[in-house]
Amino acid sequence: MPADFTLAEDPFALFAAWMKEAEAAEPEDPNAMALATAGSDGLPDVRIVLLKGFDARGFVFYTNAESAKGEELAQNPQAALVLHWKSLRRQVRARGPVTPVTPEEADAYFASRHPQSRLGAHASRQSRPLADRATLMAAVADLAARYENAPVPRPEHWTGFRIEPVSLEFWQNGDFRLHDRVRFTRTEDGWTRSRLYP
Repeated sequence: MPADFTLAEDPFALFAAWMKEAEAAEPEDPNAMALATAGSDGLPDVRIVLLKGFDARGFVFYTNAESAKGEELAQNPQAALVLHWKSLRRQVRARGPVTPVTPEEADAYFASRHPQSRLGAHASRQSRPLADRATLMAAVADLAARYENAPVPRPEHWTGFRIEPVSLEFWQNGDFRLHDRVRFTRTEDGWTRSRLYP
């Protein structure tokens, strides 16, 4: 990476370098990102999710496809994200179309999760009303008994999504609000780069 990150040529290589630094510096969840979606009504919705993978194709997170975010993505398969690393005084923004990961990718990640998290994916009717916590915990207990001697399969409605960015922006805090910003925009031939005023 060049000393001046705004001169980088490859946004994903720059992201990988920044993520590595964040993993060393952030005390908890350096992969936490705000994810913004909007359904057919156009009203934005945002929440924190965990980035579970990235490469030149985009950024991957996993969720219940029947959740609010899953339903919004079904209606409007586009999203935006931001990762903010306060200790490094940096943030990365991206936005673009969203596509589901392959079943094989979803299966592999689901199998890597803690067994209790796998049970939770079955038990939770994510985003729907819940009478009380006891109801949820009873469902988890029932599932634990059912799968006591068997692997917990991935629910069909639990999968991953990949945001395929059309733009990526890197921001570094500067003194007196004189920040450094660079935006990469995807073109048919690759990426164009523009330094931005703060």
